[in-house]
Amino acid sequence: MTEPVPDKRVEDFKELIPGTPVSPCVNLGEPVKMSFSNHENRKSRSSSGSMNIQLFHKTSHADSLLTQLNLLRKRKVFTDVVLKAGNRSFPCHRAVLASCSRYFEAMFSGGLRESRDADVNFHDSLHPEVLELLLDYAYSARVIINEENAESLLEAGDMLQFHDIRDAAAEFLEKNLHQSNCLGMMLLSDAHQCQRLYELSWRMCLANFDTLFKTEDFLSLPKDKVQELILSEELEVEDESLVYEAVIDWVRADMERRHGELPDLLRCVRLALLPETYLLKNVASEELVMCHKVGREIVEDAVRCKMRILQNDGIVTGFCARPRKVSQALLLLGGQTFMCDKIYMIDNKTKEITPKTDIPSPRKECSACAIGCKVYVTGGRGSENGASKDVWVYDTLHDEWSKAAPMLVARFGHGSAELDHMLFVVGGHTSLTGSFPASPSVSLKQVEQYDPQTNKWTLVAPLREGVSNAAVVGAKNKLFAFGGTSVNRDKYPKVQCFDPCQNRWSVPAACPQLWRYTAAAVVGNHVVVIGGDTEFSASSAYRFNSETYQWSKFADVTAKRISCHAVASGNRLYVVGGYFGAQRCKTLDCYDPASDSWDSVTSVPYSLIPTAFVSTWKYLSA
Repeated sequence: MTEPVPDKRVEDFKELIPGTPVSPCVNLGEPVKMSFSNHENRKSRSSSGSMNIQLFHKTSHADSLLTQLNLLRKRKVFTDVVLKAGNRSFPCHRAVLASCSRYFEAMFSGGLRESRDADVNFHDSLHPEVLELLLDYAYSARVIINEENAESLLEAGDMLQFHDIRDAAAEFLEKNLHQSNCLGMMLLSDAHQCQRLYELSWRMCLANFDTLFKTEDFLSLPKDKVQELILSEELEVEDESLVYEAVIDWVRADMERRHGELPDLLRCVRLALLPETYLLKNVASEELVMCHKVGREIVEDAVRCKMRILQNDGIVTGFCARPRKVSQALLLLGGQTFMCDKIYMIDNKTKEITPKTDIPSPRKECSACAIGCKVYVTGGRGSENGASKDVWVYDTLHDEWSKAAPMLVARFGHGSAELDHMLFVVGGHTSLTGSFPASPSVSLKQVEQYDPQTNKWTLVAPLREGVSNAAVVGAKNKLFAFGGTSVNRDKYPKVQCFDPCQNRWSVPAACPQLWRYTAAAVVGNHVVVIGGDTEFSASSAYRFNSETYQWSKFADVTAKRISCHAVASGNRLYVVGGYFGAQRCKTLDCYDPASDSWDSVTSVPYSLIPTAFVSTWKYLSA
């Protein structure tokens, strides 16, 4: 009997997978046939009518499969495409690449030339070391990210649509974000649609502008990013002269190309916020500015606005006179009882709370709202508990009180908000009878609008549902009322929205929980609603998108608060007041979006019971 001749294919197979026993007599060209009828017989023999099944799942199968595919790649077995970058070549399997990347899936299945070519050459658009890391990830699901390769991996991951790699590199960069690289990270993340990294780096740029504007990274920024930064309401600069100097330095860094961009950038500087002497001596005498016709006109307009501010000549609403959010003063209205009789100021640096002025006519359950540098205190109940129509105005710039035209409807327990330089009062209770009949127990539907220029009140469209103790805020050219107490004394579970262009209210969304005695403030592009009157809602916070009307969870506050007050200032959200059980909340807390965390800023004097919390414009007069 002759010995079987070993088949060379068997030897190749044994070499490919060492340790695998293969009989030399096996004929690889003719697979063993399984009898069709045998299988059918077994099926009928074992069928008992009951579901007797077993699921076999080998959890390590995916890892084992990747390991074997990677082994095939390294040995160049079954590879059907070669990727080239720089002077290196990488044999690969099209199926693996297409499974990991939509870029390669489209390339190999879209009828492009590369779908037929044996080679795909990236030339110098991709570093070979970075491509090697991407391929290692494709065949192993692992990659080491460090400070040297993170940015390149993000760029390459975005370019070749390895989105998991792009996002992992972005997360690494988020953790290593700091003042020295935030400008570069802002540009990188913007170019590659890494939204969270962009938001974090953007906020860091805003928060550290006073040092960043002196760096080479800032001077090399494109005009659109410089403009976007200095235009932002949330730019954290106490002194607007730093913004002006940043513009001048940026233009001087490349005079030939940038001098023509000066007027566009000057319009973004709040020139009327500059001290009078600086504006006249430094800006109005700067040759680089004044030799430009449009630049000269911008400065002259700012000087006129500054004079109007100093002379208290009406409300100045020009952009050049509008302080940024960080240049705002935090004012707390309250008293030693629930009767509100004082305005307190919170020092931006020391965070001390000190009395600033007495309210001419003390009242409780009033509402307060700031427009520009003035605080409007509306309605409330006086010492005799009667509802009031009175409107008192405190001018923070000149430290004086005046009385505005009274509201059309006396009310208390209402909300107020500013929208497009107009004051709106919403809902509440009243004890008046006559033209606007209601009883003290009925929540008002009436909404009024006040124009500070004409000192006149007008009724606008009423609420869809009368509410009191609702959180009222203006955002994205619309007015929102969240929750509140309805006519039936129930918690109203809806969001009501007023569109001033159409003069109508709608109900665009439900509240995520039943709310009253809550606080709301605008932070960035969202409204944040805080607190409530139950154990669960008192510590909760939710974010409301004023464009899509969608809710999302927000970082819970540090203390449970019923009937608290909130205001946004300088990119941050401040919350004060409220109580839970028999305890009053004694801290002023601050939320910082850069760290996504709450911190206690200062303690509120125990004798002070907050009634309202506002943020006003702050001017430098000298």
